[in-house]
Amino acid sequence: MKLGRTFIRWQIRALLVLNRREQALQAVDGMLAQAPDDVYGLSTRAHLLAALGRKPEALSVLQRLVRLCPDQAAHWFNLGFLSEELGLLPAAEKAFRRATDIDPKLDRGWYGLALALIRQRKFDDAIVALRKNTELQPMSPYGWYQLARVHVDRQEPEEAVKIIRHLRGFEPKVAAQLERETGLGTSRA
Repeated sequence: MKLGRTFIRWQIRALLVLNRREQALQAVDGMLAQAPDDVYGLSTRAHLLAALGRKPEALSVLQRLVRLCPDQAAHWFNLGFLSEELGLLPAAEKAFRRATDIDPKLDRGWYGLALALIRQRKFDDAIVALRKNTELQPMSPYGWYQLARVHVDRQEPEEAVKIIRHLRGFEPKVAAQLERETGLGTSRA
């Protein structure tokens, strides 16, 4: 039985390398028919369904996965990511919060949480999440960019200018983009 599942996993990987997602999904479904709670199978199935544009089905698989493995931050992150993509913002927020509770160093979890909060116009909470994200990933421009945008939305241009100035030190293109989008120059602050 173990050898059979190992073979199926290799078969799935080979099909993915060949970009044959439908066939890979069939192989995953065969694996899950034998072992319905196989975490690898469920994770792979969710990924394939999402890649094939069958996102509500993928969401259902991810919900099952977090019930089976409630302490796995990666599963909660994936649930949050897909929920946010589908516009299910309170569900996305809840999933990202669970992911970051499990793994407080999950920088992408903090970033995802921030995006879900921004879309809900919960700017105070978004700032907290973005600060955590930028603390964990100080050289990534994404969190800094969003943090500056939130400060602009909160009518705090001085804070946004400080971030633009900071970004100039390692991501001048992103700093210039923020200046263009916000109309803020670094002569302020």
